Amino acid sequence: MKMKLINKYILLLMLALIGWTTSKAVNNNTISVGVMLPLHQVDGDGKRMVEYYRGMLLAFNQLKTEGYHIDVHAWNVNIDADIKTTLLDPNAEKCDVIFGPLYSKQVKPLADFCKNKGIRLVIPFSITGNDVAYNSSIFQIYQDETRLTNATVQAFIERFAKCHPVFVDCSDATSKKGTFTSALRKELDVKGIRYNLTSLKSDDNAFAKAFVKGQTNVVILNTARSPELNETFVKLERLDQLHPGTLISLFGYTEWLMYAPYDFNHFCKYDTYIPSTFYYNASSSSTTALESSYRAWFHEPMLQALPRFAIMGYDHAEFFVRGLAQYGKKFLGSKWQQPYKALQTPLKFVPVDNGGRINSTFELIHYLYNGNVESIAY
Repeated sequence: MKMKLINKYILLLMLALIGWTTSKAVNNNTISVGVMLPLHQVDGDGKRMVEYYRGMLLAFNQLKTEGYHIDVHAWNVNIDADIKTTLLDPNAEKCDVIFGPLYSKQVKPLADFCKNKGIRLVIPFSITGNDVAYNSSIFQIYQDETRLTNATVQAFIERFAKCHPVFVDCSDATSKKGTFTSALRKELDVKGIRYNLTSLKSDDNAFAKAFVKGQTNVVILNTARSPELNETFVKLERLDQLHPGTLISLFGYTEWLMYAPYDFNHFCKYDTYIPSTFYYNASSSSTTALESSYRAWFHEPMLQALPRFAIMGYDHAEFFVRGLAQYGKKFLGSKWQQPYKALQTPLKFVPVDNGGRINSTFELIHYLYNGNVESIAY
């Protein structure tokens, strides 16, 4: 019964959204939006995508108040669906932009369809394959590990070229952060930047020897786990006691954003930088207003996930609808075409070879000594 009510509610919202027309239209063209994602409540994939879609609906509602014309068509494309069947729906080829799919096996047929029909395809989530390198219709939001690692290394070198890196071995056999620390050490060697190595198992004196006076020591762990991070805080506090005045910054991982609610004071105390492609700012008035609207519309809060799926859907819909309305077929989503300021999930696309475009957004979330947080965009 609950699932039927949810589906009915979404359908009612869809009917309210489709075919909007107002006298204050931004232009005379209607933007036709398609959504091809698993929109169900059967499993985690479906629940997350329903929330993402709900965020899109909230964006469309906001755009309606500003005079945008929008048609919306949504299809429940689950993991077992043959997307070629979905594409037989006459409404599919009428779309200006389609968001989806979630599953990699559905990318090529949908991407080929979009290319043949002149439709923009926005792939919001992680996929395998490299269709974006060959298909000019694709706007791929997901960035793979290699791309993000390279961006993180370059951002570190740019910001901390005059600092002293300290790598801390955390003895975490499950960690996959060695790819980053190895790449960073290699680049530091190339640049001639000296660094030291130490361990959480080192005694106080040995640990302190890795740090230098008169220069900011940037601490890098080789794990993103919370227990080792907390051990590091203990070691650094002990270092403060034994060697007061030692300048320290922490350079972390995106996962650390999950720990911010209870590690916030430590993050600020140690001038922490966290690389990310998003930032959920719970104290932002715009964010809290959207969360309130979400609860009012759907009678439940957003899922406790980072990033928030509803806000992601909201940001994505705002970005592409505004962009297509303003620039039409010339919309590339580049740093020179930014029609919308994101609440959580900024987008900035760059071309990939002779294919489509991929999101290149990268930022450092910086926790300052004074308790403020800033986002440093690259």
